[in-house]
Formats: sequence, structure tokens, C-alpha cells
Amino acid sequence: MPTHYFPPQPPLADFVGTFWLHEGDPPKHTLERHLPDGTMQLILNLRDDTFRLFDRQCPDALTTVRGPLITGPRDTYTLLDTACQATLLGVQFRPGGAFPLLGLPASGLRNADIPLDALWGAAAYDLRDRVLAAHTGEARVRALEQTLTARLACGEAPHPAVAFALREFHSLPHRGTVAEVIGRIGLSPRRFIQVFSQAVGLPPKTYCRVRRFHSALRALSHGERAAWAEIAVSRGYYDQAHFIHDFRAFSGLTPSAYLAQRGAHPNHVPIGQQ
Repeated sequence: MPTHYFPPQPPLADFVGTFWLHEGDPPKHTLERHLPDGTMQLILNLRDDTFRLFDRQCPDALTTVRGPLITGPRDTYTLLDTACQATLLGVQFRPGGAFPLLGLPASGLRNADIPLDALWGAAAYDLRDRVLAAHTGEARVRALEQTLTARLACGEAPHPAVAFALREFHSLPHRGTVAEVIGRIGLSPRRFIQVFSQAVGLPPKTYCRVRRFHSALRALSHGERAAWAEIAVSRGYYDQAHFIHDFRAFSGLTPSAYLAQRGAHPNHVPIGQQ
């Protein structure tokens, strides 16, 4: 399925990583295992306006929702219905970037999928109508971007300690630990965990584990197949055993099983065939 990416314009570029557009037929497989990366997304189904949400613990149970969908930050994998993936427009927020736009703490969206109308009311449906009124992929992205930019002016900015912590956690070759960051920002551990979770949606230690897992996932997707120990060390794991433990905790798969089953995108693993 073709995927097109569009960079956000200022000032939204500080809050959005990318806009993306899928256009085409659904994949041949019926389900996908979606692996966590610590970010949040806003997704619009431009074909039939529905999403079918599966319970990971009971894959035969599903809930159908309408309208744009907010996918919260996760610390485990979830199941996706590929029948809804024909024509999708999405926003991948930067870590902490959705908080000023949604009107509630991101911690309330942890491991959750929530229809946007639960947060925005009728404005969620107005957004989809505005996007559909545009006639090109680029124009649809810009219509979505204009709506988000307008809401940004009314949003509450995250605590400045969050931006500092995210820079430290993402820095290479060194990745600052939570304890090191707390020691440099002047907040108590309890207060820092509160403001970070409010903005990002995950507690700082959990977020760092998820991002480290995602970094290892990208290494595997780029062909670093057999050097488990090297990948573990390069991504900050204590040893190979800790790497495999976290990999299974976040994906439900061993690294070898992931390599055997993975799809075109590192965070999506096909399940079943139509």
C-alpha cells in the first residue's frame, strides 16, 4: 500500500513529527500486530469512517467506532484490523506533542484508542468533512494541519522539564537516565513523573524502555539480523538477556520470531491471510 509522508509547517512542526497518507487496497493479511514506539497518533479513515478495535486478550471481540481516532501511547502491542486500512490520513505526534492539542492529560490515553469526538465533540466530525472537501492528498494534509494549528493557540504547554528530559533521553551516544535527569531539573521525582506522564502519556522509565525497544526494532529492520549481543549493547541494554526480555514484553515475540514474521514497516507484524 503506498504511503506518502508530509512534513509539518511551523509552528506545528514542534508538536508533529509527520503527516502520512495511505491510499490503496487493504493488505492481504487480516490482522496486524502493532508494536509500541512511545508516540500518539490521530487517524482519519477517509473511505468508510469506521475503525474496528480488537481486544488483544480476546481477538474475536471487537468494537466498531466512527470518526477520527486517537491512538494513545502504549507499553505493549495491540491488534489492528487491516480491512480499515484502505485510505487513511494520520498525524504522528512528537513525544509530548499531542498534549496541547487534545484537551486532556496524555496519561489518560495510555494503552487506549479513543474516538476524537469524545475529546472535541462535533468539531471532530467537522474536521473530517473539511479534509474530505479537499481534492488532493497535499490539500487534505494542509486542511488537517490548519485545524491542529488553530487548536494549538488554545492549548496548555507542557512543563519545560518535559522537553529537557526528552532531549536527554534521546541524546546519542549517551542516553540520560531518569535519575540523572531528575538531578538536573530541580523537581522532586514524584513531580517530574507527574508532569512527564501528563505530557507524554507514559511514566519516564517506561517511556525510555519503549524507545530503547523501538531503536532495537529499527536496527533489526535495517538488516542487523544475528548480532543480538551487539544490538543489545549499542541500544543501552545491560546484556542480551535483558534485550530479549524487553523485546518479548513489548512485542509478544522473540527477536527471531519478529524477523520471520515482520512486514514492510518495522512496527507492524502481519497476522493471518484473507
